[in-house]
Amino acid sequence: MAKQWHILTYMKKINTLALLLLISTTNIFAQQTETAAIKQTVNTMFDAMRKGDSTLLKSVFLKDMVLQSVSNDKEGKAVLSSEKADDFLKAIGTPHAAIYDERIVFDVIKIDGDLACVWAPYKFYLGNKFSHCGVDVFQLMKTADGWKIIYIVDTRRKDNCVE
Repeated sequence: MAKQWHILTYMKKINTLALLLLISTTNIFAQQTETAAIKQTVNTMFDAMRKGDSTLLKSVFLKDMVLQSVSNDKEGKAVLSSEKADDFLKAIGTPHAAIYDERIVFDVIKIDGDLACVWAPYKFYLGNKFSHCGVDVFQLMKTADGWKIIYIVDTRRKDNCVE
């Protein structure tokens, strides 16, 4: 009888451990799936920029999204500038000689429910010519249509860029 009790206790522990492992694996898979979807949204934005496709670009923006940049003025003081999403869309969709080629590296992606934050160092090229570098920070919201960009702020500089 004591032997059966030990076996039952042992089996309960194994079942509990298996359940915890399954839940943990499911959470990891869900996180990886969300991360991939977020990366796809951001990559679609840059594909649209390279193609000059404002319709594709607009598809990854949530209405009333915000664009801002932190840079230094002539005196070296930090300044914040804002751009309207419609002006950005128009600039991308207006024919231009050089391809807008922004190359990023996904550094950190944080997700909490329907909110995500992406930190991504970048280098920007006009065609094949290097222009500037910095860091893009994206805020995204999960909607019924998938992840949408609600806010972008970036830094811009011409020095201390690793090519």
